[in-house]
Amino acid sequence: MASPSRRLQTKPVITCFKSVLLIYTFIFWITGLILLAVGIWGKVSLENYFSLLNEKATNVPFVLIGTGTVIILLGTFGCFATCRACAWMLKLYAMFLTLIFLVELVAAIVGFVFRHEIRNSFKNNYEKTLKQYNSTGDYRSDAVDKIQNTLHCCGVTDYRDWRDTNYYSEKGFPKSCCKLENCSPQRDADKVNNEGCFIKVMTIIESEMGVVAGISFGVACFQLVGIFLSYCLSHAITNNQYEIV
Repeated sequence: MASPSRRLQTKPVITCFKSVLLIYTFIFWITGLILLAVGIWGKVSLENYFSLLNEKATNVPFVLIGTGTVIILLGTFGCFATCRACAWMLKLYAMFLTLIFLVELVAAIVGFVFRHEIRNSFKNNYEKTLKQYNSTGDYRSDAVDKIQNTLHCCGVTDYRDWRDTNYYSEKGFPKSCCKLENCSPQRDADKVNNEGCFIKVMTIIESEMGVVAGISFGVACFQLVGIFLSYCLSHAITNNQYEIV
């Protein structure tokens, strides 16, 4: 009976490796396209929310756009390397996949270690924005209004946080605190939502962390498959001096 290494030295097996790697590379390319689209969408729609979390967080959409672009280019390179059955290009493709995997791993570890700073950063920035709130179109004030309208909340811990702001001293509660649409709450606490926004926002973020972690783990494992297939095909081509059919 032939050994496993001997069985790999056949054109049908190598052709199978090529087919599977091409399918993998296409899916990998689609993943990059999705990341690019999400990054552009985040830049257009969620920039205000990122700015409330942290000033540097406004760069997150650019990171997604950059990552998506790199994956698209790398996927194109991987498809070309697989079709050409070029051993050194396949090894280079596997090395790039390994590098991306390590970067994702480090990012996940850093995100987990500093997850508590996200809470503190959001709370501090939210409190600061309330004190500087301006209803005439400031982008952070606009983000506060969107959060309060969407989550039906008011203030950081509760509606009383607004009483320490200059805006409340001049005009009362903002309209985004209203229980009903188009009300004029002024200083009438009965017309505004009592619950604060901080707990609600953090609950949403923490509830989604499990989903994000699961997706990240799945993507990482998916890249390990690509690394394995690339090295296997490269090794088989090198050992057998495979000629493209």
